[in-house]
This record gives sequence, C-alpha cells and structure tokens, in this order.
Amino acid sequence: MQRTTIGGRDDAESFFEGKRIVVTGAAGTIGSELVRRLLRTSAAEVRGIDSHENGLFVLAESLEHEARFHPFICDVRNARKLGQMFKDMDYCIHTAALKHVRSSERSPFETVQTNILGVQNVIQAALDNDLQRVLLTSSDKAVNPTNVMGTTKLMGERLITAANAMLGLGSNAVFTSVRFGNVAGSAGSAVPLFCEQIARGGPVTLTDPGMTRFVMTLQEAVRLTLKSLRIAQGGEVFVTRMPVLRIIDLIHELIDIVAPLYRRDPRNIEVRCIGPRPGEKLYEELTTDEELRRTFELDELYAVLPAFRNIYDRISYSYPNAQPAKKAHNSANETPVNRAYLREFLFEPGVLPSHVVALLAAETAAEKYEPTAGLDAMLPAHLAEPQSAPLQAKLA
Repeated sequence: MQRTTIGGRDDAESFFEGKRIVVTGAAGTIGSELVRRLLRTSAAEVRGIDSHENGLFVLAESLEHEARFHPFICDVRNARKLGQMFKDMDYCIHTAALKHVRSSERSPFETVQTNILGVQNVIQAALDNDLQRVLLTSSDKAVNPTNVMGTTKLMGERLITAANAMLGLGSNAVFTSVRFGNVAGSAGSAVPLFCEQIARGGPVTLTDPGMTRFVMTLQEAVRLTLKSLRIAQGGEVFVTRMPVLRIIDLIHELIDIVAPLYRRDPRNIEVRCIGPRPGEKLYEELTTDEELRRTFELDELYAVLPAFRNIYDRISYSYPNAQPAKKAHNSANETPVNRAYLREFLFEPGVLPSHVVALLAAETAAEKYEPTAGLDAMLPAHLAEPQSAPLQAKLA
C-alpha cells in the first residue's frame, strides 16, 4: 500500500473538520493550549484527559461555554480507562508526561510508569479503537540522553515508531512524534523561576555560565505540533527548528526588565553559579550524527525518518520543500541570539509570567501621567503605547 502526502499548509480547518480529538495531559501548559487551539477549528469534539484534577477543573471552567470540549480525569497508566477514553476518537495528541529532570532522577520508577508504559497504553488504546493518527510530544532531552527523563522520552519515541512499523496490511493509521526544546514560560520552566528569584531580590541561580538551550514560544510549539500531525507519513520524528540562547543572557535580560518592577536595582541582583544538577546537560541536541543520514530539512521542521520501517507498508516519505539535512544540531555549536532579539522574544505572548506582564502594564500606564526615564526606554515600541486598551490587547 502506498500512502499519499498530506499537504503542509498551516490552515488546519479541513484537516480537523468533523474529527474527534483526544488530548492527554490536557491540564498542562502544552495540552491546555492545544485544546484551545483545536476548539478554534471545526473539530466535532475535543476530549481532554488528565490525572491532575484541579488543573482539569480550571481548564473546564474557562471553557464552560464550549459544548465540544469534554474533560475527564484519567491517568495514562490506567490502560483499561484509557481504552474507554479513546472510544470513537479519530486523532490523539499525547502530551501527558513527567518532564522535570530533577524529579525524574529522584523518582525513576514513577517516570518509567508514565513516560514509557503510559506511551505503550496510548498505543494499545489507539489500536483497539482504530484511531487514524497518534502524535507523541517529545523533548530534545531524548537526544543522547544523560538523565532518566530524556531516556524515557527516547523510549517513548521508539515505541511510537515501532507501533507504526508493526501495523498490519491495510491499516491507514499513522503514529508519529514531534521533538521540541524548552517552551518559554511553561509551568516549571526557567523564565518563571528566574522572575520569582529576581522579585525576591536574588540570588538568581545558574548551573554554568556556558549553558545554552533551544527555546520557543508556546504558540509556536502548539502550531508546529499540529502541523506535524497533519504532514506525518508514519514513524518519523519531527523536530522543531528553534533559536538558541545563552542562559546567562536570559538572566541578565530578565534582571533588567523585572528588577525595576519590584523597586530593586538590577546592579544589586546576584547571579550565583551552583554547579550542574544530577542528569543536567550544559547543552541540548536536536538530532544526532546517526540520525543525520535520514534527516530532511523542511521549511520549519526537520523530519527524522525511521530506521525501522514498516514490514508491510512501503511508505513514500514526501514532504513539501524537503532537502537532506547538512548537519546535526546542538545548542553548543549554534550561534546564540543577541540581546536585542532575546528582549523581543521575552515580550512574546505567554513568555513572561502574568504577574510580571500586569506590572509592566501598570507601570507603562503610569508613564502617561508621570513620565520617568526608565520603563518606556526599556519596553519595545509595541508595548510602550500610552493607551491602556491597545496595550492590554498586546499583552494578552
């Protein structure tokens, strides 16, 4: 059987029209934004499942006007319940995971239960209910992993690829993964942590001055996740193309922005190097040298084709504007963004914590009545408008 290519256009309307989609980890940062984005399509139903009761309740309350959203408490470790939740669904986006390196090092058995056996349960539930497409959200920490979390995410990718490879004759199901880096502003990520440390007057803790990371906004992560779901042929791992930043630059930029909001002198905020934590890397990788020979560059993504192909289905891997990749990417060998780009990035929606955004809005509004030398010069032009309504719209 020969599969045809699905168009790579960003307009998802026709792809999701009339479809029923289940999102695991729906109460998380990525999952909840995926739910909201899917509800802006003509999908027939979006089912959100999560084991975090309060998070799911908050999400449901915010979407109580949306009749197509159905939230359910369900743990991906519970194979029987998961099978029930997948009934009558067409697509699954699997975001549920234990994602913190430090806690995963301390609780490896729990991490295996969720990140490996949970993926196996998702695969089985999808096969039992004849889902058309399943996408796993993975992490750049799955590349040459040095910690429990990264190792379990790598195993999740391999399980998804194996599920696609073992599909029987006549099956049109597609199993695929998307691998991305740090989502700035997500729960438990560096930006909210650094802002909290700065608000307290420091110190701001740093593993190493040379640490680098791939980073992207929540909106980009969600958009490229949905694009990967649409263009997938089966078994491949998509990798988002992301800028690199130096963590020390991020800290200094945040100090300049946040410290004055709490009436603190940026010069008095200490940056303290605390050394590497268990399992932590100084740099991250998007692809490996081994993957390079089967990696293609697309417009916004890399596509790593599976080493283990389907034993029956001869998939013709074809993507719009695909070119063979020229090198493996890691954050230590990429040119980091400059401070001007980083500042603009920080003012993208969803990157700064809401309380910082509120203080910025209040300070900027005050500039209208009591001009000072500081904050207007600090803000980008699109955030320094004197009218409060346009400002609130841009900060929303």
